[in-house]
Amino acid sequence: MSMTNQIIKIAIMALVTMLLRFLPFLLFRGNKKTPDFISYLGQVLPFAIIGMLVVFCLKNVDFKTGTYGLPEFISILVIVLIHLRKKNTMLSILCGTLCYVLIMNLGPALFTY
Repeated sequence: MSMTNQIIKIAIMALVTMLLRFLPFLLFRGNKKTPDFISYLGQVLPFAIIGMLVVFCLKNVDFKTGTYGLPEFISILVIVLIHLRKKNTMLSILCGTLCYVLIMNLGPALFTY
């Protein structure tokens, strides 16, 4: 692929990204009330996306062999407990991810028989 083709592709991707970022501001200008359907989506989509991410993360976990999903369960438990205590989503996700990485890298002897 030539340098010109690469530059054109990057420019197109940048324009599409900018259009998608600016589109809500272009559609919902001024002091107009946001449509009820859009407000509803803003309330329910974050929870739906988090649920979808949990399912995606657990889809390949085999609960019948190996560690029986124990590292994943412990990490989810850490996320829930920290979130209930601190009410900070980023901290919860960071601690759960750190917990999972530590278990998978430093704790194989703990979970294998």
